[in-house]
Amino acid sequence: MRFVFTTYRRLRHAASELRSDARGLAATEFAMIVPLMLVMFLGTVEVSTGVAIDRKVTLVARTLSDLTSQSKAVGDTDIANFFAASYGIMWPYPSAPVRATISELYIDPATSVARVQWSKGTAPRDPGTPVDIPSGLIGKDSSEKTLPGQYLIFSEVSYLYQPGIGYVVSKAGVTLSDTTYTRPRQSTCVIYPTPAAGTPFPSCPTN
Repeated sequence: MRFVFTTYRRLRHAASELRSDARGLAATEFAMIVPLMLVMFLGTVEVSTGVAIDRKVTLVARTLSDLTSQSKAVGDTDIANFFAASYGIMWPYPSAPVRATISELYIDPATSVARVQWSKGTAPRDPGTPVDIPSGLIGKDSSEKTLPGQYLIFSEVSYLYQPGIGYVVSKAGVTLSDTTYTRPRQSTCVIYPTPAAGTPFPSCPTN
């Protein structure tokens, strides 16, 4: 009987000590919190970097379109310089993943369809190819007829963002893209290629 009583007392004492023993509690909590902390930290780094790059992609598209629209005529050297200046905006991020195309569109007044006049870049569009544009960019008169002589400089930019760690954002990457439309500033359209010296300046094409 005494043995049973003694054993019972020891078990109660052991259970009481177990309840009050906090050794290893911090390690257990740390093991539970670390995965969440890593997701929050690495996720913040990867997502914030992606947001910064996405903003730069937008700036590249705007700059490329803006530089082109300021010319009356452009040649291959001019366009190469426009691309180089626009890609510089990506610093300090690498510009190698950038894919950009610059095109001039003519809006047919009879059909209100925008078609490519010329296109240069990573994936140039074929001349005459229709391009969907926002309806708000199509100028119309009071009777809702499309006005003649409308041209747009259209830039398309994409960037494959691949995070260095790939803990939250897929290691395969995410494609960020943007487009910009700008009306020619110095003339009705931007002629490509630049006319040879001494030759008459051509009129804007409409085909």
